[in-house]
Amino acid sequence: MDAINDPMPEGAPVGPNRGTADGKAVELTASAKLTVSLRVTGVRADGYHLLESEMVTLDLSDTLVIDPAGVSGLDVVPEWPGGATGWRDVDMGAVGDNLVSRALAAAGRTANVRLVKRIPPGAGLGGGSADAAAVLRWAGCTDLVVAARIGADVPFCLGGGRARVSGIGDEVVPLPFEDRSYLLLLPPFGVDTAAVYRAWDRLAASGRLFDGGMTSNGLEAAAVEVEPRLTEWKRTLEEATGLPAHLAGSGSTWFVEGACEKFGVESGARLSLGGQHAVVVAARTTPAAG
Repeated sequence: MDAINDPMPEGAPVGPNRGTADGKAVELTASAKLTVSLRVTGVRADGYHLLESEMVTLDLSDTLVIDPAGVSGLDVVPEWPGGATGWRDVDMGAVGDNLVSRALAAAGRTANVRLVKRIPPGAGLGGGSADAAAVLRWAGCTDLVVAARIGADVPFCLGGGRARVSGIGDEVVPLPFEDRSYLLLLPPFGVDTAAVYRAWDRLAASGRLFDGGMTSNGLEAAAVEVEPRLTEWKRTLEEATGLPAHLAGSGSTWFVEGACEKFGVESGARLSLGGQHAVVVAARTTPAAG
């Protein structure tokens, strides 16, 4: 999943059931988040990493249909960008212990959830966190502390828009909305966020993290150590666009700023490398929810 520190929820159920008193199914949108910049500022005594980052929400989104009257469970339907088939797995985590189920538990709710997945897991785009945040909004829970217990990206995804995010993800300061366009390259594999943070710890301990300010993402070196194929896909996007590519979160997505027309690349196109394909997605920022 895409949560950075990913703790389990604690405490009593939170929040009333908002807008679902009649027990009818509702359809919700869960928008991807893009980490435009990220710096790891330290590590707490309990092992959680402290961050400083700028995040924005994108118009790439999952759809959830939540039926509080249905049999509790999660049904995931992949609908990958560009109509890609057989391109990525859709592993959402252990049954009963994914971010959607954690959000339901934190809100004290049960429901059947049908999840149309367009944000690939392990892409660094906060797909699981966005899904969890959508569940919390449905349940009327806007408590950032509760959200942070589910996953570090969930507090930002609750409101979305554009914000400065710090602490372990629980400190969210809204920033003015800016209409931006991005070109995303989604490789055919995900990256394990927890493994990236373990790699960051090793690199930090060995003094091998200094990059001379060449990257906007302090996790890039650690992500490449965990998944060396990232380097080749970065180069592929840079050759296609002529711009330096940036890593989204802990990966695996690479991105550049600008519209597809600027680069002569169509959204939904595929770039090839060594017999594998990555999907190109055009995305724009979206304002805060509500």
